[in-house]
Amino acid sequence: MSEPARVQTLAVARLGHRGDGVAETPEGAVFVGRALGGETVEVERRGERGRLLRVIEASPDRVEAYCPEVPRCGGCAIQEFAQPAALAWKRGLLIDAFLREGLDVAERVAPTLDAHGAGRRRATFHARADATGRIHVGFAEARSHAITPIAACPLLAPSLARALPVARAVAAALSSRKKPLDIVTTGTSGGLDVDVRGSGPPPEALRLKLVALAESLDLARLAIHGDVVVERRRPEIAMGRALVAPPPGAFLQATAEGEAILAALVTDAVGKAKRVADLFSGVGTFALRLAEAAEVHAVESGREAIAALEAAARRASGLKRLTTEARDLFRRPLLAAELARFDAVAFDPPRAGAEAQARMLAESKVQKVIAVSCSVATLARDAAILTRGGYALERVTPVDQFRHSAHVEAVATFTRR
Repeated sequence: MSEPARVQTLAVARLGHRGDGVAETPEGAVFVGRALGGETVEVERRGERGRLLRVIEASPDRVEAYCPEVPRCGGCAIQEFAQPAALAWKRGLLIDAFLREGLDVAERVAPTLDAHGAGRRRATFHARADATGRIHVGFAEARSHAITPIAACPLLAPSLARALPVARAVAAALSSRKKPLDIVTTGTSGGLDVDVRGSGPPPEALRLKLVALAESLDLARLAIHGDVVVERRRPEIAMGRALVAPPPGAFLQATAEGEAILAALVTDAVGKAKRVADLFSGVGTFALRLAEAAEVHAVESGREAIAALEAAARRASGLKRLTTEARDLFRRPLLAAELARFDAVAFDPPRAGAEAQARMLAESKVQKVIAVSCSVATLARDAAILTRGGYALERVTPVDQFRHSAHVEAVATFTRR
């Protein structure tokens, strides 16, 4: 039986790592969404969760939410937190994560860079049918699988201006399959690129219907589970001198500004290195830019991503030698002997981090290592491995391309002692 709700007045001590206000009580911590550190709030409490009813004493960093979907939509955890304070808080998340690994890096952590730019160039919309069969398209509510239908999202880049109506049209076309859908929309130079997950392979009649739909919606490409239904124009994205057409749903940095800032930090850290390894390279976010000045070896597990990188490199002009390798770096990290030919190594793994590869780097003699991460916890863990292996942490730069969320990217630079 769930605990009955009770109304309480709480003093919020701080903002937690997921963006909830944390109030300490004799019964333990209570987590309150949309509450800020230093505030006094009235909440409806059930166990360790508190639903904000009203703010009795507001933080000076509180601002009014500008999106009407707050607080129902779970996409923005901290839209009522002033942006300068949010940037400082994200820097603190990074420092705290390193402290938990025994690394005091506060003096080497730069201020957080705001990388929102024109907004998010990719959005995943969820489509779910209710009990009446009506389809709702939007984002998930906070800590729930329920969907908040939304009219618009102010965080999206202009290239995604049509993304919501397109997602609704695609969901309607697939409604006969009666399956929950995730509709990944990406803004590219060729137009909207759409990849649908959850529907399963379409029969031929539905496939033809989807081809006609892509034509009527003027999509660049439409795919189902990565299988291209139709490509009307190349869905290209500029990466330095190169134009990349990523596989459907392939990983991309969330904003164009974020990608540019991360790439500049990596390029600056690599410096004048002549031979560079780009590990977990994806479609070439860093490799294609680094190849403008150095020989690059790009390693990535996804063969389709490698193929997209290779095709972009062939079409680009003025690049130095760029080689590729399809390899699972979680199971088969590059060994110290393989790393010996590189002056610098950059790695940008998924949220799980690069523990196995970091251990191999710690045994190597590579002079410079640059770690890029979307998880401060696994970055700090990998940094501890490198420092124990004889690397000195020079600088860490947090980058915020997930505005109003608790997510933060970071670039850390290490030099062999």
